[in-house]
Amino acid sequence: MKSLRKRKLARRHTLFNLAIIIIPWATLLFMGKRDLKRYSVAGVTIVVFEIINHIVGYKKNWWSFYVKRKSFLTNELPFSIGPYMPLSMWLLKLFYGDFKKFMVANVVVDGLFAFWFINVLRKLKIINMKLSNLQFFFYLNYKASILYFVQYLSERKKIYIG
Repeated sequence: MKSLRKRKLARRHTLFNLAIIIIPWATLLFMGKRDLKRYSVAGVTIVVFEIINHIVGYKKNWWSFYVKRKSFLTNELPFSIGPYMPLSMWLLKLFYGDFKKFMVANVVVDGLFAFWFINVLRKLKIINMKLSNLQFFFYLNYKASILYFVQYLSERKKIYIG
């Protein structure tokens, strides 16, 4: 009985990982080639930065996953490569040039993720957060100004990928 439950959790976790990678990246098909190039440097930078943050969180046990395989590749990495880059690029496309609106949009998105989506993931038995929702919100949100600054430098130096 436990083996069947573990397999179900593992299958759910795998399907979830695929969804959080494929769906956000599929939205980039609607962005346009010019904007993809324009925001790609900041997007890649934030993914690298987020992977470093996830490694720190992994080592400090800020969260745990119900699938007991303690694997960065199957637990934290899909969050890093899935939603972060596409969402960051969309927020830049929509709000770059107006820092206040950009920061408000990030507060809203990070708030939804930290206070609502994480609770959904808990109920689905994907993740168990050891950080409070507020701590996790700050963990997510402090990177917004870094993202904006990287895009500012990229625009100033005319650095694009592609």
